[in-house]
Amino acid sequence: MKNSIFLLLLLCLVAVACNSEKQPTKVDSHEVINPIVKDTSYDNEYVAEIQSVKYVEVRSRIKGHIEKIHIDEGQAVKEGQLLFTLSFMEFEKELQKANAAHKSAQANLKAAEVELSNVKRLLEKNIVAGGELEVAKAKVEALRANMDEAAANKEQVALNLAFAQIKAPFSGFVNRIPNKVGSLIADGDMLTSISDNREVFAYFNLSEIDYLNYVSANDKHADSVSLKLANHTLYPHAGKIEMIESEFDHATGNIAFRARFPNPDALLKHGSNGKVVVNKQLKNALLVPQKSTFEIQDKLYVYVVNQDGVLQQRNIIPKMRFPDFYVVESGLSKEERIVYEGVETLKDGDKVQPKPVDLAQVMPSSDHE
Repeated sequence: MKNSIFLLLLLCLVAVACNSEKQPTKVDSHEVINPIVKDTSYDNEYVAEIQSVKYVEVRSRIKGHIEKIHIDEGQAVKEGQLLFTLSFMEFEKELQKANAAHKSAQANLKAAEVELSNVKRLLEKNIVAGGELEVAKAKVEALRANMDEAAANKEQVALNLAFAQIKAPFSGFVNRIPNKVGSLIADGDMLTSISDNREVFAYFNLSEIDYLNYVSANDKHADSVSLKLANHTLYPHAGKIEMIESEFDHATGNIAFRARFPNPDALLKHGSNGKVVVNKQLKNALLVPQKSTFEIQDKLYVYVVNQDGVLQQRNIIPKMRFPDFYVVESGLSKEERIVYEGVETLKDGDKVQPKPVDLAQVMPSSDHE
């Protein structure tokens, strides 16, 4: 009886084993892709300071009181337009004195020249000694020097009088006027500033790495840049990089760039801020979707699918990150297949049924050209 029961159990086990062999483990289907290689572009933003191409601080070159202000803050002015009048009565009197001194010096010189001529004639007749001629010549030279000094003083006084009339050095817009009528102004005090905003400079700094990448790119379009305003809107006019400083700042390790932007609508003002947007090109970039990757201890991985459909966990080194994909620096080639999505449910060594898909179709946002 016991033998019969044992035989029956053995037959059941054999039957179960046969059924298991007939029902293989189910393999799930997963979409797989090949990384794509294509030229792509990206933007780098750099904080920029905006300055007018023409900007000048208007300062007094003499001491005096402001008698009249001929313009107002924010007003447009033309080159040569009168801006301020300083007190000039003192300079007018000094100019009168200088003119009188100059005329007196001219008269004295003329008299000495006549005297010299008379001494020469007397010397020819042996009436006077040769020493008197030398004295007469020295007197003429001294008086000629006095006349030159009087003429220079006259010109200086006239120049001071002209400085009392302060005019615009170029066309532009008047900025703040800190001193009002009646204020005492010292030599060198600032009266206002004028800016010509038809074009502006944007100064921004690049690190040494970014500078080397910019120079080595050798892209004819690399000089064209955009400007993002303080309210995060894009300025409608493109600019152009036209200057790079000759040395790095040792304190920051950066080097300054200067871009020029047109400003036909006078939207940009001297002293404002923004961000210069530099578009950069990547040639033959190897792209993989972010959804195809996962992180372990700050390292980035993908699942590579081999010829047998078995998953191999692979560490990849990203060069940069975009909103939808990574640019791969190393660790993967374009010929290899990787799991497209759902990587969080898989593990190393799993077997899958590969379902090839076209990355260009399933991820159109990867096109950043």
